[in-house]
Amino acid sequence: MPTYDYVCKACEDAFDHFQTMTSDPLTDCAKCGGKGTLKRLIGKGAALIFKGSGFYETDYKRTQKSTPTKGTDSSGDRDSRGKPDEGKLTEKVERTKEAAKDVKAQAAQTKSKGGDA
Repeated sequence: MPTYDYVCKACEDAFDHFQTMTSDPLTDCAKCGGKGTLKRLIGKGAALIFKGSGFYETDYKRTQKSTPTKGTDSSGDRDSRGKPDEGKLTEKVERTKEAAKDVKAQAAQTKSKGGDA
C-alpha cells in the first residue's frame, strides 16, 4: 500500500497518508476542518522493497578474514616494509621445482613398472 502526500488549500497543512491504491482520495482537512480542501499531490514514487530470499548481501555467510598486521604476511614471505622477501620467495620456488622433479620421477618409476596409479 502506498503513502500519499496531501496538502490543504485553506490552511496549507501538508501531511502523508497511508492508504490502498483503490481507496478514494481524502477530501476533508482534519486540521482546519475544511470540506473539499485537500489535494493529493503527485508523489515521488515508492521505494523498491525486496521481500523474500534472493541475491542480497545478507543472504551469504560472512567469513572472518584475518587482516595481516603491518610488516607481516600470513605466509611469512614479506619483509618489514610489506614488500616480498626475494630470498624466501626464491627458496620457495626452488622447493617447488624439486617437488615437481620428485613427482615426475615417481611417475616414471610407476610407469616403467607397469602400474596404472
